[in-house]
Amino acid sequence: MVNWSGSQMSSRAPKEADDMKQRLAQPKMELQQFAMSTPEAMIEMHGIVKIFKTPAGEFTALKGIDLRIDRGEFVSIVGKSGSGKSTLLNMITGIDHPTQGHMIIGGTDIYTDVTESQRSRWRGRNLGIVFQFFQLLPMLTLLENVMLSMDFAEMYQFEERPGRAMEMLRLVGLEAFANKLPLLVSTGQQQLAAIARAMACDPPLLAADEPTGNLDSKSANAIIDLFEDLTRRGKTVLMVTHDPSLTSRTTRNLTIADGLIVGDSRK
Repeated sequence: MVNWSGSQMSSRAPKEADDMKQRLAQPKMELQQFAMSTPEAMIEMHGIVKIFKTPAGEFTALKGIDLRIDRGEFVSIVGKSGSGKSTLLNMITGIDHPTQGHMIIGGTDIYTDVTESQRSRWRGRNLGIVFQFFQLLPMLTLLENVMLSMDFAEMYQFEERPGRAMEMLRLVGLEAFANKLPLLVSTGQQQLAAIARAMACDPPLLAADEPTGNLDSKSANAIIDLFEDLTRRGKTVLMVTHDPSLTSRTTRNLTIADGLIVGDSRK
């Protein structure tokens, strides 16, 4: 198992160690609370606009999105390629910045008067992201990949992290594969490990971009079963998907076209 303690860190190149110490020494500033937020809301968007500048001119990907998603909802976001669904997810996760508007997550305005380092710290502790292509580090075991998110977010005591990581792998049925490298397990198991990593810091919100896009139907169903279980535990799950068969299992379905929400159905 990789030891992420200070003794190993000191054996790295001096500049890398100094950079790490400087990041850890930064003040832990809190993001501001937004007065318009309501206790039930996990996500509130107010007039979200995103404009990309290209050689051919400006392209408006999101055109004034107003949306509220409550805690405990399992929401699917569907739309054709280029409709704006992935851009919308990037606004929610803080990966990209809106051109204008307010994005409120859990009562916190994540863009107004917020530095990138503040937003990164907030994201590590409050948001789990699941990528289509897993983004597991190939040289680390599944257990170490799950621990890594806790190391970066400085969540849980150092000695508690291996146990917490194993608990997350047990939740997704991978405890027997904890010491395997990603390339030695199936793609479905890699995605389950990525979900375990996303949940390691116990975030209230999970955002998944095409999490079943590269999986067979059995593995895809296992992922959706897990998402349903997480919402029963009080988590909020957002899932971008091209697969219309999956929307029947979510509690709410948002349809995006040309940068606008054109459909919003609840079950």
